[in-house]
Amino acid sequence: MAKIEKNKLIEKVKELEGLSNDEKAALIGFIKTKTYGLVWEDSTEKVWEQLKDYIPVLTEDKTKAIVNDTNEQKNPNHILIEGDNLLALTNLCFTHEGKVDVIYIDPPYNTGNNDFVYNDSFVDTEDSYRHSKWLSFMEKRLKIARNLLSEEGVIFISIDNNEFANLKLLCDEIFKENNFVEVLKWKRKKQPSFLARHTAPVMEYVLIYAKDYYKLDKLSIEGASDKTKKVLNISNGESERHFIKGIRIKIAGSGCKRAGRYTNKTLSIELKQDLYYENGRTCNDVDVIGRFTDSQERIDDFIKNDLLFFTSNFGLRRDVSDEDKGKRKSITDLLLDWGDNQDSEQEQKMILGKRVFDYAKPTKLIYNLIKSFNSDETLVLDFFAGSGTTLQSTMQLNADDGGVRQCVLVTNNENGICENVTYERNLRVINGYMTPEDKMIPGLKDNNLRYFKVGFVPREKDLTNIERFARQSVNLLCIKEDVYKEQTMFGELETEGFRYFKDGDKQFLVILEPDMIEPIIEEITKMDYEGKMPVYVFTTGNYPYTEDFWQVSEKVDLYPYPTCVYGACEKVMPKVEDKLLDLPDDVELSDEEANMTFEDLNKE
Repeated sequence: MAKIEKNKLIEKVKELEGLSNDEKAALIGFIKTKTYGLVWEDSTEKVWEQLKDYIPVLTEDKTKAIVNDTNEQKNPNHILIEGDNLLALTNLCFTHEGKVDVIYIDPPYNTGNNDFVYNDSFVDTEDSYRHSKWLSFMEKRLKIARNLLSEEGVIFISIDNNEFANLKLLCDEIFKENNFVEVLKWKRKKQPSFLARHTAPVMEYVLIYAKDYYKLDKLSIEGASDKTKKVLNISNGESERHFIKGIRIKIAGSGCKRAGRYTNKTLSIELKQDLYYENGRTCNDVDVIGRFTDSQERIDDFIKNDLLFFTSNFGLRRDVSDEDKGKRKSITDLLLDWGDNQDSEQEQKMILGKRVFDYAKPTKLIYNLIKSFNSDETLVLDFFAGSGTTLQSTMQLNADDGGVRQCVLVTNNENGICENVTYERNLRVINGYMTPEDKMIPGLKDNNLRYFKVGFVPREKDLTNIERFARQSVNLLCIKEDVYKEQTMFGELETEGFRYFKDGDKQFLVILEPDMIEPIIEEITKMDYEGKMPVYVFTTGNYPYTEDFWQVSEKVDLYPYPTCVYGACEKVMPKVEDKLLDLPDDVELSDEEANMTFEDLNKE
């Protein structure tokens, strides 16, 4: 059918009377059926239907938190989420949209051997809708995954022959065919089985797609593998370097960094003079004491070629030169021996005392895939976390190269896997563990791990539910801002009617009672801090009291709360009919206001 004829028919369906919106949508779906491409019988999941009535929230289990921060060192905050990954991904649309650099997933392969559960039942080989159910399941999750990727981001997907062809076509649609990067072959076992009827496969695949093919840097693990290189390294001895004015600085506006010592996990420097900056450049010469990787001569050369820059936390890095880039080697040349399933089994026995998870991937495979993304500040996501190999690989890579990569894991707790395997494994990796041979393995202690569980709030937006959602979604704000330390005082104010989180240079406010806006503004006027503090202001609409904050507008970024969370999550949730706001009886509204939906109130 010609496109113009389809459009006319769709308009006629929209005008039909006697049909619900869902029925009209179904008819339009039939009209839009493609004549080329991947087509399957769409199947609905119970969890998808659940999202029509409830919106997910994350609750932290603080008894499982592992926090190794000290006053001098802030460690990466890794996150483990227990719950269905579609629900967790819905919340991550608020906390991580456009921020994830590397996604690695090892989804169910749909072999028919009790490896794929759909609507609480295993899908076997006799199910005539086996492939359709798997595609419906994967499509919803991969669409969200694409939105979470940064513009330079990449996704790696492990798969075998059972769904490889379908997955390739599905990814071509979701990520677009021109963003396909490569199919890697990974040797999953050392020897083929002699029991195979025909051939005995020993290989699996890793499908790779970029968010934007032309923005993704070369995937490599040898040579100069960073987009930028460190100029400071905490393992070196201290020395002094001179920096002339005009060096790039990744802080907007104008300001000053006072002379003195600045220290965190990856940085230890002393500024001998105040350093002023304006319009992205330093305004004066400065002498710096630090653990430098390069001589004064090389520092001068970097400055001359405008490769050197101060980071937002006043670390020092340099851009990788064209000469360095030419030394890097593609991962397609290096995948021949990145561990196998037997290695994975041995790792589980070493850490947990026994094999507890079938078909887990070895750390060597995921370690190298993450390493191939050319940054040591990568944000990594695995929403089929299984035994937790991805987090262990991330932490080991950080330990090896001094990186500060963060990892987010998601898995359900079927048969206690999240608590007893995923969490327990990485608890031991962080704290250290004894092998079955009584060998003590030191812990990777420069890491924090926070454990969250998926919960629910009714989706209908009456005032009670909005208030409940606002109070229960503060954990999402902590994850988004990467700040978890709650304070009892804000300046001279006790935190009643609002919540205040601060950890080092990072901070944010959640104002739950409008009466607290004025005294909070008074406290902000007394404060001196760099940058803008995020302030989330409770409102049923989309207006975060901007006019009230006019006198401190240069110190705050305002967000309507929980509207900003609703908006991000509902973009990927099933559509529902608009419902009227149910306000208390003593609230008087005009006729026009009484008929406004929550979405109407959100319109500026």
